[in-house]
Amino acid sequence: MRVVVVGCGRVGAALASQLAIEGHDVRVVDRDPKTRALLGEAFSGKFCVGNGYSRRVLEGAGIAAADAFVAVTSGDNTNVVAARVAREEYRVPAVIARIYDPRRADIYRELGIPTVASVRWTVNEIRQMLVHRHLSPELSFGNGETLLVRTQLPSYLAGRPIADLEVDGEIRVVEITRGGRSMIPAKGALLEPGDLVTLTVASSSLDRLRSFVGRELGT
Repeated sequence: MRVVVVGCGRVGAALASQLAIEGHDVRVVDRDPKTRALLGEAFSGKFCVGNGYSRRVLEGAGIAAADAFVAVTSGDNTNVVAARVAREEYRVPAVIARIYDPRRADIYRELGIPTVASVRWTVNEIRQMLVHRHLSPELSFGNGETLLVRTQLPSYLAGRPIADLEVDGEIRVVEITRGGRSMIPAKGALLEPGDLVTLTVASSSLDRLRSFVGRELGT
């Protein structure tokens, strides 16, 4: 996965380093060339100097072929502008923006840009949102411990009980959209082809959910 990270502060550097260690193609953009030192000498990715919303800089970082884009600078405005450029002009599949003012979260969400709060969210949770991009949370609760996720079910799950997707205290099916109509599933109900399922899931259990539905999603 190619990931472009804009902002090489503590969060950006830690996220980029972790993703690079996992074997991802990571490109980091920051206005200050001195922040390269935060990545360490072992960093295998690419570091680009410039504004994170400059098309010239982003194209130099390889955004045209990016699978994911994360804006984690110290400024809300810079992050949302960069995120909108990535999503709207370069059609990057997974885009995340860091915010400091939580009142702006709903505005950004309406623009189709998931946001993470700088204090409440950890690098690992941002990483999960990238790695599990086919299971992108639509809402988070508390400090991000519980997520609301919607996903199209792969065909191999058709005919199986809804309970097969559930894990007590970790994963729960709360709604199914079938044939354009929404319903709250009854106990013992079976899954059908094409079901769009809404689940509540503990953030620490995304790996488990992914193992259920990822086989035919190519993840």
